Amino acid sequence: MKKLENEKELVRKAITVGTRYAEKRGAVQFEATDSANEKMEYVYRLLVRDKLLQPLPETQVSQQAIRHRLALWAASLEKK
Repeated sequence: MKKLENEKELVRKAITVGTRYAEKRGAVQFEATDSANEKMEYVYRLLVRDKLLQPLPETQVSQQAIRHRLALWAASLEKK
């Protein structure tokens, strides 16, 4: 897993876009006290469920892997 050059910024963008997507879809209402890790995991699982992301094998699911996968997703959004 190669680290992206601007991965931190891409993760922030993925969380922002992903939470907006989840709230518009009516799947969740995030609170101000929800941590970034909770939001990341929820957004990841929702995107996998909606088939917008390729799922990781359950044995490889970790915060770092989710962060990287969401960063790749955000990078793909910039290209569109």
